[in-house]
Amino acid sequence: MVVCGDDALAHRLAAELRTVYGEQITLVVPLSEANSRPPVVGRARAASVALRDRVNAAVARANGNGAPPAPETPRGERVLEVAELTEAVFAEAGVERATALALVHDDDETNIRAALTARRLNPRIRLVLRLYNRRLGQHIEELLDQAAALATGDVNVTGFDASTTVLSDADTAAPALAATALAGTSKVVQTDGLLLRAVERPPPAPGEVADPGLATLALLSATSSDPAGADGSEGMGEQGPRLLPDAAAVASATGRGTVVLEQVSYAGPQLPGGRGGGVVPAFSSLFSRRLRWSLAGMVACVIALAVSLWLVTGIHPVRAFYLTLLDLFAIDDPAIGAPLGRQILQLLSGLVGLLMLPVLLAAVLEALGTFRTASGLRKPPRGLGGHVVLLGLGKIGTRVLTRLRELHIPVVCVEADPEARGLAVARRLRVPVILGDVTQEGVLESAKIHRAHALLAVTSSDTTNLEAVLYARSVRPDLRVVLRLYDDDFATAVYRTLRAAHPGALTRSRSVSHLAAPAFAGAMMGRQILGAIPVERRVLLFAAMTVGGHPQLEGKTMAEAFRAGSWRVLALDTANQDASEDVRRSGLVWDLPDTYVLRGSDRVVLAATRRGLAELLGRRPRDRAAT
Repeated sequence: MVVCGDDALAHRLAAELRTVYGEQITLVVPLSEANSRPPVVGRARAASVALRDRVNAAVARANGNGAPPAPETPRGERVLEVAELTEAVFAEAGVERATALALVHDDDETNIRAALTARRLNPRIRLVLRLYNRRLGQHIEELLDQAAALATGDVNVTGFDASTTVLSDADTAAPALAATALAGTSKVVQTDGLLLRAVERPPPAPGEVADPGLATLALLSATSSDPAGADGSEGMGEQGPRLLPDAAAVASATGRGTVVLEQVSYAGPQLPGGRGGGVVPAFSSLFSRRLRWSLAGMVACVIALAVSLWLVTGIHPVRAFYLTLLDLFAIDDPAIGAPLGRQILQLLSGLVGLLMLPVLLAAVLEALGTFRTASGLRKPPRGLGGHVVLLGLGKIGTRVLTRLRELHIPVVCVEADPEARGLAVARRLRVPVILGDVTQEGVLESAKIHRAHALLAVTSSDTTNLEAVLYARSVRPDLRVVLRLYDDDFATAVYRTLRAAHPGALTRSRSVSHLAAPAFAGAMMGRQILGAIPVERRVLLFAAMTVGGHPQLEGKTMAEAFRAGSWRVLALDTANQDASEDVRRSGLVWDLPDTYVLRGSDRVVLAATRRGLAELLGRRPRDRAAT
């Protein structure tokens, strides 16, 4: 398999394919990386190799064995440094003989150009593209699949195991980042017409039975309630998180929280009234609260004057109201010779009319200003509270903002770049935005951080995110914070320190490439990955696949097909197939009996660990060499 990229995602993806799936990898990176700071995975690998070389050198000198052995490259991986992706580079990387090619550069145009070249060189290669533009990605996917079908004569090349898959690291990581703003929810997997929510639940009290929801996905670490806990360190053994436990393991685990799966009915991004991008704003947004009260008071005065004129003069109520309006606007004749009450009411009406003029003028000016700034950036309204403060409206922040608004969560954004790509989305969704540097004093206060429910720091700078979180915690020690951090070691240190300093507050650190790499790796293996849910520092994958061709599933009952710690069938998709009589319904069927036998034509939704899904696929490099 060939991986081409210029950032941490490429290195993480290569490490995922090599260590989890046992694949032979050729990693193609730009020449500029040789003279710049390598990504996280590359730094970690280089540091480990350097440390090993120093140890070997010290041992060799101590034993008098001369020079230490030459450094080794990671087994199963070849690295090519190139200036640009050309046919010659693809030929050297072995694209003509490769099973899959991942193009994960941070530039859509570069990935598209390389995909077109690779499809021409090898029509049967499985392509995985990283594109931010989703609409363009759909067209490119259809184009490349059609080109492969014409070149190979296979009309079914665009079936379930698609030859081209377009993914976005932002779309893959955004649900997990945005879901932390929900109380009691930390993970969400979203697909067409399906929203799955993974909820962390505390340990049940003695004598209570925990609700498993749709399924129990994991047992949390025994140290998850410890402020200095490692939050899912891979080397914690039985004390660490246990993914996909069986019923016996769940029943015997005492004092440990669980992660259960819930299905949430969701009809799409329907925003509350008045918050869309309509031409006419809502009445409440036209006038401020104080001005609305002033207008209401004026209307009450007019009604009171009209009623008084009707009672004093005895004229018809409609005529009394009409004369009162004429008096207010000073276009009626003076009430000379009229009763004293009529004259007093006319004077009062004239006075009220004078008082009404500035109120009406203020209303007109405020309405005009609202219409003029309807397409501009909004400011946080007075009295706003319980909202989410989102730092950064770049590629990731824009996707997170969209997810938050789809979940109807109030958001206030902070962005330093006035030309950021997410400002247009915020303007369309009418989300308040503060333009300014979060490291400057007063910016977070303008976002009402002291009354916020959570802070999502997803800028591209680790230090900026950390500084903003530390300042926000000084204002609100109990504030829920989520940081986007690139370096795993740095993220672990920050997490432990923040939890130890603020044990009563929720702290999460997330890496976009860490969340996205499993989904990209799964797509390269030929499966349809619905999403990835982080369980502490581990990842649980959700996939939709056909049972046929998988002996671990085909012909097995639901109970027999479940392997604790590896995979679990969650639901049966009956939308495009004929199910048996006992489970025939439309859409996804969750409550399948343990005695239901999976057939080869069944399409199922399952949860699996990374190694479990690799084993379920049953592919190894030497197996391909033998065939």
